[in-house]
Amino acid sequence: MTPSFAIDRPHVNDLPLPGLFFALFILINLSAFFSGSETALLTINRYKLRHMADQGHRGARIARRLLERPDRLIGLILLGNNFVNIMASSLATIIAIRLGGEAAIGIAAGLLTLVILIFAEVAPKTYATLHPERLAFPAAYLYRPLLKLLYPIVWSVNFFTNGLLRMVGIVPEGAPPTDLSREELRTVVSEAGAMIPERSRSMLLAILDLEHATVRDIMIPRNEVEGIDIQDDEEDIIKTIRNAGYTRLPLYDGSIDNVIGIFHARHALHALLEKGLSKEHLRNLAQEPYYVPEGTPLYQQLLNFQRGRQQIGLVVDEYGDCLGLITLTDLLEEIVGEFTTDPSDHTEEIHRTEDGSLLVDSSISLRALNRALRWELPTTGPKTLNGLILEYLETIPETGTSLKLHDHPIEIIQTSDNAVKTVKIIPRPVRKVRR
Repeated sequence: MTPSFAIDRPHVNDLPLPGLFFALFILINLSAFFSGSETALLTINRYKLRHMADQGHRGARIARRLLERPDRLIGLILLGNNFVNIMASSLATIIAIRLGGEAAIGIAAGLLTLVILIFAEVAPKTYATLHPERLAFPAAYLYRPLLKLLYPIVWSVNFFTNGLLRMVGIVPEGAPPTDLSREELRTVVSEAGAMIPERSRSMLLAILDLEHATVRDIMIPRNEVEGIDIQDDEEDIIKTIRNAGYTRLPLYDGSIDNVIGIFHARHALHALLEKGLSKEHLRNLAQEPYYVPEGTPLYQQLLNFQRGRQQIGLVVDEYGDCLGLITLTDLLEEIVGEFTTDPSDHTEEIHRTEDGSLLVDSSISLRALNRALRWELPTTGPKTLNGLILEYLETIPETGTSLKLHDHPIEIIQTSDNAVKTVKIIPRPVRKVRR
C-alpha cells in the first residue's frame, strides 16, 4: 500500500490576529488613498493644472494626460477602490469569526462601515478638496504605470459602461470642455479677490461688458456735439475753436446732418497764418468723416478705430441721419474709467453741493451715472437719466416732484416743456466689505 503524504498549506485562518489587523489597516489606507486621489484629480483647477504643466511640472503633465480620458481614470480608481474595500470586508469577517464567532459578523460590518466612512471616505475627500495638488500629483505618478498594467481590465470595464452611456445618448470619450462662457469668466474675475487688484478687476470686467453695449450707449448726442458751421463768420469760428472741449471737431455746412469732414483744432493756427479761415481753406483742411452705425458693439468699434487709425466717428442710424458723436477717448474710458474717484470731479454733469447731495444734469448717460455713483440702473432701454425718468413717470414731471427710481430717491429740480433738466440725488454711503 502506497503511503500518502498530506501537505499543509497556509490558510488565512491560520494567520495571527495581529497580521490580519495589520493587513486590514493597510487596506483601509489604500481605500483612503483611492478615494482622496479621485477627488483631488477630478476637482483640481484645470487652468492651474494647464499652467503648471506648461511651466514644466512633471506631475501636472502626467495628471493632465490622465484627465484627457476621465473614463479610464475613473475606471482604474474604482477598480482599485472596490477591490481593497471588498478585501477589507473579507478580512473583517474573518477577524470577527475568530474573535466572537458568527454573531460578531454584524458588529464587524457596522464597525468597518463606520471606519471606512470616516477614515477612507469623508476625511481624505475633504482633505483632497482643500488641497488637491498635494494628492493629485503623487497619485498621477502611481496611476500611470498602474493604468498600463491593468489596461485590459480597465478597457473591458469602460467598454461596457461607455456602451451603456451611448444607449442613453451620452458620448463619454474625451475630456469635458473647459471653455468658459463670458458670464462664467466674469464670475471668475469678480471672485478673484486679492489675486487681482481691484483696479485691474474693474478694467477686466469693463472689457467683458463691451460686448453688451453699443456706440449709442456712450455717444455724445447730436444736441451736445460741438462743431464748426462753415457758414459762420470768421470771428464766430475762432470763438468756437477756442471754447471747444475737443481737439477734433466736425465741420458741417448749416446742419450737423451735412458734415463736410473732421477739423483738427491745431490746423486753425496754420490756417490763420497761411490763408485765413476761408470756407475753401477749411474744406481743404478737413479730413474725410468716419461714420459708425449706432448698433455697433463697443468692442468691435474699438477694433475698427484701431484698424482704421481713427479717433472720432459720427454715429448714424439706419436712415443715415446723424445721431451723435463717439470718440476713442470716450470708448477707452469705458475700460479704464475716469481719472478721479469723486463723482463731483470727474463728470461735468454731476456737481456736489455743500450738504453732500448731488445736482445731476439729466442729460447724463445712464452708463456714466452708473460708473460715477456705482449704481446699476438698467441700460437696455433709455440711454439717459431724463429718458429713464420720463419712461418711469410717463409724463413730464413738475419741479419739486420726488420719486424713487430703482430704489434711489430723486427730486426734480428743473424741467422744461419737453425734458427734465436737473435732478437732486442724495447718495447712499457705500458699505465696505471686510475680507
